[in-house]
Amino acid sequence: MTDRMEHKGEDLKGRAKEAAGAVTDNDDLRRDGKGDQAAAGFKEKVDDVRDGITDAVDKLRGKD
Repeated sequence: MTDRMEHKGEDLKGRAKEAAGAVTDNDDLRRDGKGDQAAAGFKEKVDDVRDGITDAVDKLRGKD
């Protein structure tokens, strides 16, 4: 669960950077924020796949 919270924190940090870039008209900061958000989203998807695989293996082993 800690990984998911870290990813959410990265997403929020990216949103803040993007907003700060928009307010200050700083395209680099805006792009950096979008990159942080994309990285966090990718990590969340990897966690989802890992959880799905773990659940499937547990089910096969009879550990519902």
